[in-house]
Amino acid sequence: MVKIRLRRLGYKKNPMFRIVVLNSTTKREAAPIQQLGYYNPKTKEMQLDKQSALEWIKKGAQPTQTVQFLINNCNEEGKLNYVKKETAKISKKAQAKLQAEKEAAAAQKEAPAEEAPATEEASA
Repeated sequence: MVKIRLRRLGYKKNPMFRIVVLNSTTKREAAPIQQLGYYNPKTKEMQLDKQSALEWIKKGAQPTQTVQFLINNCNEEGKLNYVKKETAKISKKAQAKLQAEKEAAAAQKEAPAEEAPATEEASA
């Protein structure tokens, strides 16, 4: 069976990967059948020959989960167009404060709506 997977390059704590086609029984660092591109997870830089990758998949090559994600999220030029959503990490105390502010704002919106019918009834 042929697989499309990542081949690790780079030095300690600075990985860089090549996207390669290999026989599944060979080691990760073995000579590849074909090199399809590269991926740097630190800078999110990627170059991939998407057409060749899709041709290999049609022939029966099995991509790993990571490589399948990269193929799905690259444009026709082979550049990665995935943008990770930034989420702010805040403490529980700050989360409670934000929740209290939201509840206070919701209560203020409801309070004028309830008072308006009461004043109309009093004037009538």
